[in-house]
Amino acid sequence: MQKVIDEQGLPDVVFHSLRHTSVTYKLKLSGGDIKAVQGDSGHAQADMVTEVYGHIIDEDRRKNAQRMEDAFYNRENLNPQMKGADAGQTANTVAVPEGVDADLLMKVLGNPEMAALLTSLAKSLKVE
Repeated sequence: MQKVIDEQGLPDVVFHSLRHTSVTYKLKLSGGDIKAVQGDSGHAQADMVTEVYGHIIDEDRRKNAQRMEDAFYNRENLNPQMKGADAGQTANTVAVPEGVDADLLMKVLGNPEMAALLTSLAKSLKVE
């Protein structure tokens, strides 16, 4: 193995580089769950994970910022429980009916208890 590494000019593979790769991918696959990755990797402090490996979730942070902007300015994705909704997906957008106060609707749907109550009520209604 060392001969191949030397011939190809590859860097030596050591335990730390394998650990770094493992932690990086776990952070990405977990959606940025720092505490879970910290516990799994054996780091004593979550700060270590964020300082050394946090760069891997920068793209996710940019996507979340774009979703927040879309929801706020375009009144899309009013339900904060929606995860993974892309701005181009019309199934995850809400059309505000004529005569409904959109700001009030956003406040109501922003409250998890009210959103759950309205969802339960809507499911109990029979549309004919």
